[in-house]
Amino acid sequence: MLYNFNDLSKEEALSILNLPDADLPELLDIVFAVRKKHKGNMVGIQLLTNARSGDCSQNCAYCAQSNNSKSSIEKYKLISYGKLLADNYIVREKRLSRHCIGLSGIRFTDSEINEFANRVRELKNGTNTQICCSIGFLTSGQAKKLKEAGVNRINHNLNTSRNYYPNICTTHTYQGRIDNIKMLQGMGFEICCGGIIGLGEKKIDVVDMLFEIREINPQSVPINFLIPIKGTALGNTDTSLLSAEYCLKVLCLARLLTPKSDIRCAAGREVYLKGKEKEMFCAVDSIFASGYLTADGQDIEDTIKIIIEAGFQYYIEAD
Repeated sequence: MLYNFNDLSKEEALSILNLPDADLPELLDIVFAVRKKHKGNMVGIQLLTNARSGDCSQNCAYCAQSNNSKSSIEKYKLISYGKLLADNYIVREKRLSRHCIGLSGIRFTDSEINEFANRVRELKNGTNTQICCSIGFLTSGQAKKLKEAGVNRINHNLNTSRNYYPNICTTHTYQGRIDNIKMLQGMGFEICCGGIIGLGEKKIDVVDMLFEIREINPQSVPINFLIPIKGTALGNTDTSLLSAEYCLKVLCLARLLTPKSDIRCAAGREVYLKGKEKEMFCAVDSIFASGYLTADGQDIEDTIKIIIEAGFQYYIEAD
């Protein structure tokens, strides 16, 4: 592997995804050195709360909450404050690194943002609990209110490449996502920006997406591996491409292209990388526990256990 890993071309990046499986251990050794340099031996655990579920106006093909989904999911406008508080308590009591809060939808009224901002302010309550929100397209005024309330980071995923995006969503544009991220960065928010692998894209689409993410330079890069959900447009998608070896190559490429970012193995971890956690942590320094919006996930205690058993340190965010 005679690459300049500090300046990979798209052709070289694609060749990493096409690397023979027999060469994967060498790649993992190289990537682990990069991960170790920037992230040490720590793994951060995030807890995700689905604070607003279903009835989204968008038609994202993978999502159980989209307007064309026939999935059977619970729908609500805003989860009870008691549930938000209980999840936030778990984050603090278990010393997790971040409370991530997702709200379905693309745009919100000012009154809805004000109500949610008040909830966030109560959750923070003078603490240093790190809060990340996935909350669609915000106006600058709405973003300011959330920042003042204590939101530290905003998640806005690209999901796939610019060229492939019309196959996944047609109710908003890829450039709209980029513009939203740039506005939020200009206001001083940390950014969480990643994608979903297994949507039917080609490998070059994965490369193109990761290069766009590199340009954004987010603090966190969540990589999801598609879990087809019955009732969605992609509910019958063939995911045979998503071997453990291919998933590891994608995570390695994400680390090499964004070496200083948190690389998070998100949805699909428990499906496609079960038993490969030690190899996964060669590239990854962040994972979710307890689920992914409308999909279940590994519980917190078992998540902590796999980190320790793989020889890594459970990350604790200081107050």
